[in-house]
Parts: sequence; C-alpha cells; structure tokens
Amino acid sequence: MAEPELKEFDGKALGECDGSDSKPSCVAVDGFVYDVSASKLWKGGLHMKRHHAGRDLSGDIAAAPHGKEVLEKVLRVGMLKKEATGERPMPAWLSGLLEKFPFLRRHPHPMVVHFPIVFMISVTFFVILTLITEEPSFEVTAFYCLAGGILFTPPAMITGWFTWWLNYMAKPMGPVTIKKRLSWFLLVIAVAAFAWRFWIPGVMDEAGAGHWIYIAMLLSLAPVTSVIGYYGGELTFPTGRGRRP
Repeated sequence: MAEPELKEFDGKALGECDGSDSKPSCVAVDGFVYDVSASKLWKGGLHMKRHHAGRDLSGDIAAAPHGKEVLEKVLRVGMLKKEATGERPMPAWLSGLLEKFPFLRRHPHPMVVHFPIVFMISVTFFVILTLITEEPSFEVTAFYCLAGGILFTPPAMITGWFTWWLNYMAKPMGPVTIKKRLSWFLLVIAVAAFAWRFWIPGVMDEAGAGHWIYIAMLLSLAPVTSVIGYYGGELTFPTGRGRRP
C-alpha cells in the first residue's frame, strides 16, 4: 500500500492527536509524525503507562529498550514543523553526549533518588523503634540515616532538575512544582534536625517541648518523602489513563 502524502504538523496539531475522545494517536520522532492508533500498545494514546501520544518522542525513543525499527510497523503520516520557541538550544556537546550515552537522558535521577528515599524513611522507622523499645542504638542508627539522607538529597534534586530541563524543557508542571518545594522543605528539616542532634546529643532524652519538636521533625520525614515519591511516580507512570503531567 502506497504511503499517503505527508501532512505538515505544527506543535498544536500534533498535540490534538493524543488518542483521547476517539482522536488518532500520533507521535513525532526525528521530524516525522507517525500514526500509532492501530497499535495495541498505544491504547488510549498511552504507551507503557508512561509515554503520551501527541508529543515529540525523539528523546524518549533514544532511551527506550527498542530501536527506531519499531516505527517501520506503523504509518508515517506527516512531518513535524520546526517552530521558534524562544528556548535556548541544547549545547552541541550535550546533544552529542546524550546521543552517545542515552542512559544520561532518563536514568541519572531515578538511579540517585532511591538513596534519599531509603535513608529518610529509615530515620522515621528507627525513631519509632526508639520510642517503642527505648533502645539507644536505634536512636543512633536514626542519626546516621539522617546523615545519609542529607548527603544524597542534593544530588537527587540536581539530577531531578536536569531531567526536568532536558525532557520537559523546564516547562511549569504541577507535579514538578510540588516535588521541588517539598524537596527543599525536606532538606531544611533534615539539616536542622541533624544540627540539633549533633550539638545536643541527648535531645531525645530531654524533657519539654524541644524533645517533642525534634521527634516531630524526624517523624515528618517519611510522609514528606512519600509525597515527593508519589508525584515522581506520576511523572514516570501516570495512574490515570491518558493523564498528561
């Protein structure tokens, strides 16, 4: 069957082909637009609960477990019009680096972010064990975990910002805004609690309001970390079918 005449798509026209409300599902890769509506893997315009139709996925496919040969199985329907966005172009050295190492496009943040998640949640866990058992070693372990959480939180924040800039062009996004604000809140609380415990080693044993404020600070780390992780998961694996971050 002959390939249809290619249509020119701008960003708005491509965005309308998102697979919602019986619309076609189209994606752009390397300047060409493909109709993936017939693929069962793109049901509702969402692929692997992660990639949305109606977008330019040139960068995404470079980091995918498959190559561009999968596009030979779908219909090419148009070309994506280059538009002046006013955004700063990606430096040539960075573009070349990402082409050579696609790993850097998607994986640095997911790899690093697991460390502060484990450490911060562990702080709350060992504080609860301390309160239940009154075992001093659990309190010391919580202090060490707090140090680990502080150590790995800045790298997680930096790689998160890099991923947001690289893959979403630093566009305002609700989940990202929440993650950024809560990450700073988490880091401030953690550093303050660490400094408090460092300068007053017996704060957990003292009576009075300071004792309970310190405990409340440590107990808050797990829920705050969980919320940050939830919104990170919403960006990677949206829970709502067809939801766009």
